[in-house]
This record gives sequence, structure tokens and C-alpha cells, in this order.
Amino acid sequence: MFFQDGLTGSAWGDWANYTDSPLRAFESELGVQAPVGFWDPVGFTADGDVANFARRRQTELKHGRISMLATMGYITPEITGKFPGYLSPSAGLKFQDIPNGLAALSKVPSGGWAQMALYAAYCEVSQDQSPGTPAAAGDFGWKVLTSADPEEKTKK
Repeated sequence: MFFQDGLTGSAWGDWANYTDSPLRAFESELGVQAPVGFWDPVGFTADGDVANFARRRQTELKHGRISMLATMGYITPEITGKFPGYLSPSAGLKFQDIPNGLAALSKVPSGGWAQMALYAAYCEVSQDQSPGTPAAAGDFGWKVLTSADPEEKTKK
């Protein structure tokens, strides 16, 4: 049997006997589900440090949202089409001329990349996401698709 602490075989005993394991510190966290329980096959949380766990969870939320936006940014122009008009009137570059995916890296002018980088920096520093704030837990106050009720949020 494969145990969550990376040990294999029955010689190590039953996982239920490892009550003093640092991995037990996170068994009651949101997202832990039976039959696996808390899953950390690489051992990032082996030290049981709650602050590091919270930072990693915050980073996971942020990276997941960025990945979802990137995926939608790739799919949406294929489905709905591109904006009419010019991306760069001075260069005569239309939105239609920009390919999707990695091919766009060499086509978008450096000024456009600078604008995107500045906007991303603004989004990063415009809200306090320090540990202990609602934003650190991924709650930015936008309740359109979810609920303000904590019990309802744990079910979704």
C-alpha cells in the first residue's frame, strides 16, 4: 500500500497509527477528501509549517486563476473572432493580423507588451494580499458566481 508520507509496503504499519506525523496538521483543511485524505506525494508540507502551507495555497490559487485566464485568452479569439480595428495604428497592425498562441510573441509590438506588464503589475500591487487578509485566501469580494455564506462556499 502507498502511504501519503511516501512510504511503501506493510512493514511500516497502518497510516492511522501515524498520529504524530506533521502531515496530520493539514488533514482538516478545505479540499481534503476521502479516501485519499491530505495528498502531498512530494513532501512539500513534511515540516508541518502552517505559514508555508498558507503561502503555497495562496500561490496555487493565483497560478490557477492565471492559467484559466490564459486558456480563455487562447480559446476566445478562435470562437468569437478578434477585435475590429488596429492594434497599432502607427505600425498599420490590425488585431486580425495577430496569430493565436506563441506565434503572437514576435508580432505584438514592445509597447503592447509593456502595457500588459504594467497592467499585471498594477493588479498585483493594487490590493493587499498579505497573509490573514481575505484576498490571501482568494476572496476578492466578487460574489456573482458564489455565495457570501461560508457554509455554502465550502460545498462548492
